[in-house]
Amino acid sequence: MKIWMVIFTAALIPQTVWADDVQATLQWSQRVELSTPVSGVVQKVNVAVGDLVKRGQVLLSLDSTTYRARVAENQSEIARLNAEVEEAKRNLERVQELYQRTVVSTTDLDQAKLRLVRSQSALSESRARLQQNRKALDDASIRAPFDAVVIVRQAEPGQSVAAGLQPQMLLTLAKSGEMIARAHLPYSQMGKLKTGQTLTLSVAGTNYEGKIKTLGMEPIKVNDDWVYPVDVVFPIKVTLRAGEPALLKLR
Repeated sequence: MKIWMVIFTAALIPQTVWADDVQATLQWSQRVELSTPVSGVVQKVNVAVGDLVKRGQVLLSLDSTTYRARVAENQSEIARLNAEVEEAKRNLERVQELYQRTVVSTTDLDQAKLRLVRSQSALSESRARLQQNRKALDDASIRAPFDAVVIVRQAEPGQSVAAGLQPQMLLTLAKSGEMIARAHLPYSQMGKLKTGQTLTLSVAGTNYEGKIKTLGMEPIKVNDDWVYPVDVVFPIKVTLRAGEPALLKLR
C-alpha cells in the first residue's frame, strides 16, 4: 500500500509544478504587406529575406523615368504660369489707372480682371498636378514604415507591377525587436489575467519578460476545446521565427 502511495504522489508532482505553464506559439508583433500604389517596372530590390531594415529605408524602386519627367514638366509649366500671373496683375493695374481716368470702359476693366483670375486658376491647377506627380514619384519607391525584418520577398528587377483594386504584394515585413507569444486558455484561467500584466515565458530554454497585449473576448475552438486567445508581447535581441514553440508561465 505504501509503494502505491509513493507512485501516486510522484505522478502528481510534475502536474503540480507545471499546472500553470501553458504552451504558446510565437507570432509576429506587427506584420505588414507592402506594394506600390503606382504601376511600373521594378528597377531595384535592395533587401533579401531575413534582412533587418530601418524606418524610412528604401527597400524597392520602380523605374521612375516617367514620373520624374512629369514633375519636371509641371515645374516648367508653373514657372511660365507665374510669369503670366505677374503680367496679368501689372495689366490690371494699368487698366484700373486708365479706368479711373475714364480712358477705358468697364468692359476693358472686367476683361483685365478675368484674365488675372484665369491665370491664377491655371497656376493653382498646375501646382495641384505637381503635388500629385511628386506623390506618384515618391510612391514609385517602397520604404520601411518602421524598424523591421524582411520575411517575404516577391519582387525581382524587371518585374512589371500593375496598380489596381488588388495591389500586388511585393515585400512583407515584421516589426523587429519584439514578438508575440500566443496561447489559448480556458475560461477558468482568464479571470487571473489582465491587460498589461507582466508574465515570464521561455523560448528554447531562454526566459523573457513580456506583457499581456490582448485578452480574447470570444472563444475559439482548438482541438475540440473552446478556449480564449491570449497575446503576450516581449522584447527580443536575437533572431526568432514565427511558429516557434514557447512556454508561458502564468504563476
